[in-house]
Amino acid sequence: MKVVLFCGGLGMRMRDGVSTAPKPMAMIGERPLIWHVMRYYAHFGHTDFVLCLGYGASYVKDFFLNYDETRSNDFVLEGGDARQPKLFRTDISEWRITFVDTGLHSSIGERLRRVRRFVQDEEMFLANYADVFTDAPLPDLIARTRQSNAVASLLAVPLQSSHHVVDVGDDGLITKVTPVQELLQWENGGYFVMRPEIFDYLNEGEDLVQDALPRLIAQRRVLGFPHKGYWSPADTVKERAQLEEMYHRGHCPWMLWDPERSGAVSQEDLLPGTPPEAVPVTG
Repeated sequence: MKVVLFCGGLGMRMRDGVSTAPKPMAMIGERPLIWHVMRYYAHFGHTDFVLCLGYGASYVKDFFLNYDETRSNDFVLEGGDARQPKLFRTDISEWRITFVDTGLHSSIGERLRRVRRFVQDEEMFLANYADVFTDAPLPDLIARTRQSNAVASLLAVPLQSSHHVVDVGDDGLITKVTPVQELLQWENGGYFVMRPEIFDYLNEGEDLVQDALPRLIAQRRVLGFPHKGYWSPADTVKERAQLEEMYHRGHCPWMLWDPERSGAVSQEDLLPGTPPEAVPVTG
């Protein structure tokens, strides 16, 4: 299934005053945000990517044009020939990546419209921001969408703010304090699954979430997939720093392709004759 990634925004909240690279190219460990998102999709077998480029497109192109597999994979070097390392495994050798300039100031919806020709013949396609991580079960989200008549579905996550909301009476006295995360509301977490019919509801220059989805919601054709597991944005320098710290601690719930870091246990890790329930899960 094709994966459309929106990676052309300015990302002003991520700027540290020095870097001019686009937000998806901010590094987490040895790899940028966008690589982590792509690796998540590849873990589930979705390796045909369409990148909606805009600001800083050259950074994204240069990264993949000069991709170094040895940065995140073990390898053997024989005879001192650094040009021919023998890798134990690879990251992107099975990936197909289409790079498309979708405009410097385009909205998310307009970026999607400008790559329509690459997905319009698909039964369904995936789409996402290039800077949000999760451990959500993607196959379940796809299956639920396929079984419905929804044109679009998205991951719904609890509100992320650590702030509190207060109820104020007519006399000015506060009657209740509630953590934002305890409100009975959900936040758009990205990880969209869409049918090409989405383009019938999306006009030139419009936004995907603010314009197209409300039209579909009125027809009861947008599906939400509630997920209370791990989900994290990287909209700000602080959020990126937290992800970087988690990476160096080896606690990375989003890295499902790496059981040692994600805390998951793959079938390959099970000892012969050992029932799954007898294997401890860390993290």
